[in-house]
Amino acid sequence: MDRLLLPAALLLISTASAFQYKQLVQYIDRHQEEYVETLRDWVAIESDSSNVLKRPDLHCMMEMVAQKLRLLGGTVELVDIGEQELPDGQTLALPKVATAQFGSDPNKHTVCVYGHVDVQPAKLEDGWASDPYNLTDINGNLYGRGASDNKAPVLAWIHAVEAYQALTMELPVNVKFIIEGMEETGSNGLDAMILAQRESFFSDVDCFVISDCGWLSRRPAITYGTRGNCYFYAEVTGPKQDLHSGVYGGSVIEPMTDLIGILDTLISPSGKILIPGIRDAVAPLSDEEWRMYQDLEFDLDNYKNKTGINQLMYSNKVDLLAHRWRYPTVSIHGIQGAFSDSGTKTVIPAKVIGKFSIRQVPNMDPAVVKKQVTDYLHSVFDKRKSPNKLKVTMVIGAKPWLADPQEPVYEAGKAAVRTVFDVDPDLIREGGTIPIARTFQDVTGKSIIMLPIGGFDDGMHSQNEKISRYNFIEGTKLFATYLNEVSKIKKTSV
Repeated sequence: MDRLLLPAALLLISTASAFQYKQLVQYIDRHQEEYVETLRDWVAIESDSSNVLKRPDLHCMMEMVAQKLRLLGGTVELVDIGEQELPDGQTLALPKVATAQFGSDPNKHTVCVYGHVDVQPAKLEDGWASDPYNLTDINGNLYGRGASDNKAPVLAWIHAVEAYQALTMELPVNVKFIIEGMEETGSNGLDAMILAQRESFFSDVDCFVISDCGWLSRRPAITYGTRGNCYFYAEVTGPKQDLHSGVYGGSVIEPMTDLIGILDTLISPSGKILIPGIRDAVAPLSDEEWRMYQDLEFDLDNYKNKTGINQLMYSNKVDLLAHRWRYPTVSIHGIQGAFSDSGTKTVIPAKVIGKFSIRQVPNMDPAVVKKQVTDYLHSVFDKRKSPNKLKVTMVIGAKPWLADPQEPVYEAGKAAVRTVFDVDPDLIREGGTIPIARTFQDVTGKSIIMLPIGGFDDGMHSQNEKISRYNFIEGTKLFATYLNEVSKIKKTSV
């Protein structure tokens, strides 16, 4: 297959014309207010993919993306990826995926940019200091749901292409876009679409770029790995309906008590996963990896203060980063069916569903983890001798992704960061899950790089999510520069 390779001696090809970096920078600086206003328009769309009532907003958002790409003269298509089956058996149309192509010169590399424009839920009453769907500029920070994750990065890539066009500068590479609207809920339908278009839309792609992550510190970063995720429901059912705790308490074995009991056996107070065999497949930490972590710019005290806690799991940088990026962990997220509103309610729930996840790392296999978790929870539940029923379901089984940070697309990224920010980037991994990276890797076999512009303190998925104006604008320059750096790599075959 064709890949972008970097042998011992860097193979370069000259670009068609000298890179006009200064002109690009000046153009982007002059248009930054326009870029912010476009981001304001995008943030105003409540494109929450988890809320089926917001599906019309999602469709509107995808149309807005397609129109933005059409205005640049790209070959744009909104691809139908089918329907979503809801828990009640009804179906709902999935938002279409926007694809676009700029240039088709066979003598140039083709870079495919992935992004998403759906967002996590957000309400002012959740603790936001401003309306989450009204982009608010405070001291150079642009606050709004989806500002950092992932609307500003998507726009920065589009604006990078736009800058070349506005200056009548030839794009140094062919550029393709694939923008979706269901990333926050598992990218429904996207894997099948990528597989179906492997020999068409994706056939000439040399590398994929994903900018759906953030920096580790104030130093720019390039990401070369993410954890996967296995998300579970543990459902305990008992009486045929909810019961009055005064009338029935003490006479029935309560589903909530059983659920709390089994969830408590997943992880120890020190963070050790108690499920047998979970860590058996985990790749060991190499000496080289240890040294990479040791050299990263990362302040433990700042991290602790930012999260608002007084004690971390680990007291040194390498251990903490390793457990954040390349070891599995269990997180318990919530209980469906439990009373969670304000006030009091003396009820015994008839059915409760505990929701938890286990982050995956190389070389874990979600299918194996599913069996380990299911068998373990049933064995723990059986020991309780409860008359209630337990059902364990894995609803997400996303594999981890890992790349070689010495690949040529990473060398191009490092060069672009040095040009724009005048520093070498941190090479980092990400504790979260971006399943599309593994899909691109498995389906196409092509190079993948994550080139983030989000700040370490952007608060993705949290209240008061933001992206700094600096990162947004300088990130646009970074993306424009990266396209030029990729054009310097000679394509060879293996």
